Amino acid sequence: MARAALSAEPLVAARDALRAGRADLAVELLEPLVAAVPKDATAWQLLGFAYRGEQRMREAVQAFARAVELAPDDTLSAISHAQTRFESGLPATQLARRALALAPDNPAAIGNCATTLAGEGQRRAAENLLVGTLARRPDWLEGQKTLATLRWTGGDDREFARGYAAACRALPQHLPLRLAWFRLVAQTRDWGAAARIVDDGERIFGAQPAFAVARVFIASESGDLARAAALFAQTSELRDEVRDLAWVRYCLRTGTPERAAERALRLTGTASAPLAWSYLSLIWRLTGDARAQWLDGSPPYLGIYDLDFAAGELEELAVLLRGLHTAHSPYLEQSVRGGTQTDRPLFYRQEPIIATLKAKIVAAVREYVAALPAAVPGHPLLGTPRGQILFAGSWSVRLNSQGFHVSHTHPMGWISSAFYVSLPAPDVMGRPPAGWLRLGTPPRELGLDLPEYAQIEPKPGRLLMFPSTMWHATVPFDDGERLSVAFDVRVPTH
Repeated sequence: MARAALSAEPLVAARDALRAGRADLAVELLEPLVAAVPKDATAWQLLGFAYRGEQRMREAVQAFARAVELAPDDTLSAISHAQTRFESGLPATQLARRALALAPDNPAAIGNCATTLAGEGQRRAAENLLVGTLARRPDWLEGQKTLATLRWTGGDDREFARGYAAACRALPQHLPLRLAWFRLVAQTRDWGAAARIVDDGERIFGAQPAFAVARVFIASESGDLARAAALFAQTSELRDEVRDLAWVRYCLRTGTPERAAERALRLTGTASAPLAWSYLSLIWRLTGDARAQWLDGSPPYLGIYDLDFAAGELEELAVLLRGLHTAHSPYLEQSVRGGTQTDRPLFYRQEPIIATLKAKIVAAVREYVAALPAAVPGHPLLGTPRGQILFAGSWSVRLNSQGFHVSHTHPMGWISSAFYVSLPAPDVMGRPPAGWLRLGTPPRELGLDLPEYAQIEPKPGRLLMFPSTMWHATVPFDDGERLSVAFDVRVPTH
């Protein structure tokens, strides 16, 4: 009773802090608690989540391990321990299997075990686990997506979505399942297959707003602009962010950017704001609106930093990164063409060379942020707090002969980047600007006559940073390997 009385109030406060996104406050509450009450499994579990929220992965692994030691049958601690070790680049298959044994029907345990198996070289076992689970629970949407993604990145670009097809046959009245299938297939730009999913759905469900939006999207993105115009008119009463973004892209395609401006500006007040700002950049540039310079910077908000690495450090990093590129194909939603991208958060890993890289990058990010102009309310880059530096993602890209990135933005980030680890020799890469980064380049499929803001030459050890809302692409190169690291800095909340 004394232990419960001692720990209850801080535990409640720590949970509240975690829910509010203040992992730093939770750490302040929990560290003295576990020092005073070292056998409180719940406190150790919460401290693991707090450290994880702070991206202090080594401490998070240790906290979850202690929680499991104190409460070995606690499913949440077991899953979290396995997942955190896996994300940290530490062996985790045995722990993931144990967590699954504790909770064989728990979706989080199943998904974590499958992801761990695949990440540690047991792709067949991962696929079998997902297939077996989905045979019993075909409506498990996250499992369907994980299985399809595993197949796609493994090189199956024809039958990767067959799990969705089987599930929709088993559960023909499950609308979310069909829509998830459509969204996945639409990412491959196989418009015929996507349309068939919608056609079959309408035969089962009849007319649905989601199907109407899907048809508008297909027509516009496939270039059937006459049909898109008719469908946009028919769906004018629908309030849907996907339709609104499709309308913005349609207006850009058809040379009428001024028609899209109001809609895009309205979207900046929604969850689609990061994408809306990127399209407003194009709209304002095309219409000669000075707000384009307000948004992107004049000159653009670009930082170039040549980081200082000791002899051999970049090669050590390159060797490590090459070992992490095990996929056959990049993820569907990624910009990579002719190469691969790693899956787990790179900066969570525990290798000393990764810690060295991360420390240098954090210092450069702080320098970039300190050099930004004064705060501008409402601006996606300048209008946020400028406190703690955390990452929304970190990864490596390995491009091969003729590889490149299509023009894209990073809706999950605040500041985005490219750091060059290894490049082909100049005579192998090709004549400049082969392999260079282009900022401000519109997506090719929109057919816009806009020049890039800048072209930047890659060099080993060079770090580039720019707003996550800014369009960027790379130029294909002749031959060799172009190995880089990239990250998104998370939008600060305090």
